[in-house]
Amino acid sequence: MKYSLRQLEIFVAISRTASVSRAAEELSLSQSATSTALGEFEKQFDLQLFDRVSKSLRINEVGQQLLPRAVELLDRAKEIEALLQGHISFGHMKIGATLTVGNYLVTILVARFLQSHPNSRIQLQVHNTSAIVQKIANHELDLGMIEGDCDHPDIEVQPWLADELVVFSAPDHPLASLRKVTTEQLLLESWILREKGSGTRETFNRAFHNYNARLNIRLELEHTEAIKLAVESGLGIGCISRLALKDAFKRGSLVPLATPQLDLSRYFCFLWHKQKYQTTAMREFLTLCKDLTAGVKRSDLVNLPEVA
Repeated sequence: MKYSLRQLEIFVAISRTASVSRAAEELSLSQSATSTALGEFEKQFDLQLFDRVSKSLRINEVGQQLLPRAVELLDRAKEIEALLQGHISFGHMKIGATLTVGNYLVTILVARFLQSHPNSRIQLQVHNTSAIVQKIANHELDLGMIEGDCDHPDIEVQPWLADELVVFSAPDHPLASLRKVTTEQLLLESWILREKGSGTRETFNRAFHNYNARLNIRLELEHTEAIKLAVESGLGIGCISRLALKDAFKRGSLVPLATPQLDLSRYFCFLWHKQKYQTTAMREFLTLCKDLTAGVKRSDLVNLPEVA
């Protein structure tokens, strides 16, 4: 065999970071050693895996074909090494989650997983949907859990849990006393919403697809807690997951508005690269998530943390 696992590891690190220096730092190598290893790897097979553009590296078509195969081989090699060393843990797993899923649901599931497998390690990254999709596509994450849509051709999408958004306001807002709020009434209000690129915003835009041009979007924020505070202060009304609002509704600091004309339903989904090797850790974690949420209805999702 003309190549080593170390060469593949360096290639994958450079692919993920698009930088020799950042890859070197990630692998605890010197920049010169990393650069030399890449050069020798390419020279062995008389090909280039990256296009050199100014001072940056851009993975080329040959590199793109190699990347998923290299990642799969490295994942398998790590499992073999753990088995030979007699380790019973599942090693290190990188999970990405969107804001609602990550802050209000996945942390509970990760905690349960680590309780069952105390020697395992999980790195949880929380970003919006577009960022998670990009990181899965670039093999920077093993598994993604999102609340938005994904139609990336290289990514496998598996629906998981039903969820719904809720339009809400401060308890003293004029709409709070109404039994039903019409779309026309909503179009007269100032809105505090999640940023574009988030799954929550995608679902909201879909519900208002005939009226987006008429919406008065006063403020866009990247965090649900900031949106809740802004709505509580009277800046406008908001629309986020019922899961993120359960405590505020219990306290009475925020109230739901009845909007039967709007379809604000959606699904939480699992994501992984179609060419990603599913490690034992991935399979075990997916099974745990499905088992702990089996039979949970959309209306009962807010009670899941207490059940789990």
